Amino acid sequence: MLAGTIPAPTPITCNIHNAMTQHAIARILEDAAAGAALRRHFFTEQAERIADIALRIAATLAGGNKLLFCGNGGSAADSQHLAAEFVNRFIMDRPPLPALALSTDSSILTAIGNDFGFDQVFAKQILALGNPGDMLVAISTSGNSGNILLALDAARERSMISLGLTGNTGGKMACKCDLLLTVPETRTPLIQEMHIAAGHLLCGLTDYFLFENVAALAPYLRKNAAGQE
Repeated sequence: MLAGTIPAPTPITCNIHNAMTQHAIARILEDAAAGAALRRHFFTEQAERIADIALRIAATLAGGNKLLFCGNGGSAADSQHLAAEFVNRFIMDRPPLPALALSTDSSILTAIGNDFGFDQVFAKQILALGNPGDMLVAISTSGNSGNILLALDAARERSMISLGLTGNTGGKMACKCDLLLTVPETRTPLIQEMHIAAGHLLCGLTDYFLFENVAALAPYLRKNAAGQE
């Protein structure tokens, strides 16, 4: 055999490789089936609630308010992802919409974390930036993250609307949210898949209500106006 050449696979190595490949394919198909079944169940059960939440988001923005997003880890990434969809665009070209992810400023996060502890990293930003009528979108797969719970308390203190995206039974944050989307699942990756899918739907539906069916917002805008009198 010449130096540098790769030896031809033997029947044994081929069999091992094929077995490993088949195992990987089986896992892919199993995970895909589980995700598809959860997606079908979740959106069938939550379709009406998601439409209502999208109306509330659209009314919040139409009333001159903004969205604040917070989450940890993968949920922080989802927060930044969704804020970007509102500020830039989702699918249709339209004016930028005010949204901010609270997980992006490393100086603020480390200053608060260093001086007051990690549990305060979102709450202090909400107290600084949140206004009455703004909406906090709090994302936690467990529903029990300490900094998310304090963020929801801060949002209530600032007379904001709170929307929670969580999993399983909702955790401790369930009772702190004005609006709640709970994925009936314990596996974190599947919960995260539903969160970003629901987030995309909320982006698209918000655009629809703001720019294609604004008449649907009238009852919500009247309710918001009555609440400010």
